[in-house]
Amino acid sequence: MIKIAVFASHGGSDMQAIIDGCKKGKLNAKVVVVVSNNGDSMALQRAEKEKIPAYHLSAKLLGSEDVLAEELLKILAEYDVNMIFLAGYMRLLHPSVLARYHNRIFNIHPALLPKFGGKGMYGIHVHTAVIAAGEKETGVTIHRVNAEYDSGEIVAQTTVPVREGDTPEMLAARVLEREHEFLIEVIAEIISGEIALG
Repeated sequence: MIKIAVFASHGGSDMQAIIDGCKKGKLNAKVVVVVSNNGDSMALQRAEKEKIPAYHLSAKLLGSEDVLAEELLKILAEYDVNMIFLAGYMRLLHPSVLARYHNRIFNIHPALLPKFGGKGMYGIHVHTAVIAAGEKETGVTIHRVNAEYDSGEIVAQTTVPVREGDTPEMLAARVLEREHEFLIEVIAEIISGEIALG
């Protein structure tokens, strides 16, 4: 069984989709620990409700990025984590974490990378930019995580139509719905070895 750590900064709905996929037996995996850099995040509340160990950790809280990385590595080792999933985690990871979990850290992005990625491209900002650019389709990308925002190797993509008259909020809702399904499909492929882990 794959042991997953989920890092999330805000709502944690992608995290919930992963937890539900595990509970329903769609994934031979378990979310063993949750980390958030935001003490008020819904992700921490969801983890508590699901009785999953959860930690509020940030460089601001701990004094430096180096101390944060040490704490993260300690926790990940404690829970024997095989895979890390960033589900709306708004921070770059420390080089030591990237090195220790090389090719085992994945992120989900609500657009078809390399378009509409990079610093500041998250949440509603992405969907606003997609509509402003006159795109006919958008989608969801799952990629490996490296030292730059949204630039790691793309492992899977799925498309979502942009409809005439879409507002960013309407598009966001349609993408999110597909995001939750797609996450489970792709994690299942990682577990089965179709997509290499590590």
